[in-house]
Amino acid sequence: MRSEGDNTEVKTLRLIIDPAHLETAESQEALDRAADILRAGGLVALPTETVYGLGANALDAAAVERIFLAKRRPAWDPIIVHVASTSMLEGLVAEVPEAARRLMKAFWPGPLTLLLPRAPTVPDAVTAGRPLVGVRMPSHPVALELIRRAGVPVAAPSANLFAYISPTTTDHVLEDLEGRIDAVLDAGQTAHGVESTVLDPSAAPMVIYRPGAVTAEQIRKIAGPVQLYRGGEKLLEIPAEALPSPGVGLRHYAPKAKLVLVEAELADLASTLEKASREWPGERLGIMLPADVAVPAQLNTCAIYPWGRWNAPEEMARSLYAGLRALDVQRCSLILCPLPPAEGIGAAIRDRLRKAAYCRKE
Repeated sequence: MRSEGDNTEVKTLRLIIDPAHLETAESQEALDRAADILRAGGLVALPTETVYGLGANALDAAAVERIFLAKRRPAWDPIIVHVASTSMLEGLVAEVPEAARRLMKAFWPGPLTLLLPRAPTVPDAVTAGRPLVGVRMPSHPVALELIRRAGVPVAAPSANLFAYISPTTTDHVLEDLEGRIDAVLDAGQTAHGVESTVLDPSAAPMVIYRPGAVTAEQIRKIAGPVQLYRGGEKLLEIPAEALPSPGVGLRHYAPKAKLVLVEAELADLASTLEKASREWPGERLGIMLPADVAVPAQLNTCAIYPWGRWNAPEEMARSLYAGLRALDVQRCSLILCPLPPAEGIGAAIRDRLRKAAYCRKE
């Protein structure tokens, strides 16, 4: 394992696992090896139904610090803890409000993170010193089984370098973190493609700090009034204090290329993209192009990523990060990307794209 403060590389193990056949000898060996690493204080990238996470024992302060070192993540950005059962909440949270219990029953396991009062055993690094800890139970069978075998709650932000595009495949993880982490469990592409919804169920009304696959409409039906966090515009480049929740930083999910967002109705997207492309002469253009939009003749020389159907936002969410990474690989200097309607998981896509397109002040 990497020792604290040690900047030398480690050999990152790639552990192949079939999520549909955890009973095979290869899968069993991979799970046991990864669980051993977590218990020993190491770092394991693991698949969840949202994106790949970079896991460590959430109750081991030194292990959690290694997450921050590997990702180059600033200490003011809290991270989410993953559990395999509600009994694992003991020792993590001081109380569970009734609204949270209803939401757990409806959406756990699944892509919903709840901000709950932390127990004293939770290291400050996990919450950035804040009184609430984000907790969720993933639905991915590999993540659940790994946490069960390790026998510890697992702190796991996305398994990428801080502020860069989140990973939805093992190749993405290794592009960023090979030699910086102990192992990655390779279970193929993730299902949702964007991170979990983050909710404070104790606020009145409840507050969604980060939209995700569990929508405001779904939450409202189960637990009552809910609103989106509106404080993002007040954040600083380097916050004066810890962020109130994971995923609310100004710049996240960003490609290396400059990202320019385009908003138009489906019927007007082709002409709007063509017009936008003329505003950036001399750039190596990449375009995130919905599958149901024809490529304008003027854009034939651009790098095109087929993004999924406009009216199927789940498809677009699943391939969002893969598309941005693919255009980076093609050395695009500027990416044009349409903003889908804010319906269902479309709200999460818009949230990620706006953060990815945020330009730091010089």
